[in-house]
Amino acid sequence: MMQHRCQWCMKDDLYIRYHDEEWGVPLHDDQLLFEFLILETMQAGLSWHTVLKKRENFREAYCRFDVEQVARFTDNDTMRLMADAGIIRNRQKISASISNARAFMRVQQEFGSFDSYIWGFVDGSPITNAFNDLRDLPARTALSDVISKDLKQRGFAFVGSTVVYAHMQATGMVNDHLVTCFRYHEVQR
Repeated sequence: MMQHRCQWCMKDDLYIRYHDEEWGVPLHDDQLLFEFLILETMQAGLSWHTVLKKRENFREAYCRFDVEQVARFTDNDTMRLMADAGIIRNRQKISASISNARAFMRVQQEFGSFDSYIWGFVDGSPITNAFNDLRDLPARTALSDVISKDLKQRGFAFVGSTVVYAHMQATGMVNDHLVTCFRYHEVQR
């Protein structure tokens, strides 16, 4: 029997694997939350598929997303990243990723973990939507507006409401799998 998936992932095996194994799964690991935050920052204005294809290169360039190492990046690291053809070489996004690491650590200090902070916006439980069509999925919500504003006040950059909502979807804070998708019920467990 053929499994029904959200139509957006049908581009290639990489996208299907990401959809089937990661997208929408509630994530509570600070290192992975940091990885997604950086990747979503890099994705701003581009397709997620572009970022996903470069994910392993990002992991290498960003010290496996060790937030403490990234927070210590210097101008030399910025130049190294700008020269790395395996990642997205946008100086503003690279600078934002480094300053976001520092802001991420401040949040960890204040809340005990980034997980506690970010999941606090949904009282620790994913929001489950019930969409039948991809056209119904929002690009942002009132909640992503609130989170975006709070992140910016805490010194984060490239965290507009659309980026934040994509982060919420990716990390399972919101279940936006279509109700016809086999993953819809699986990620709720």
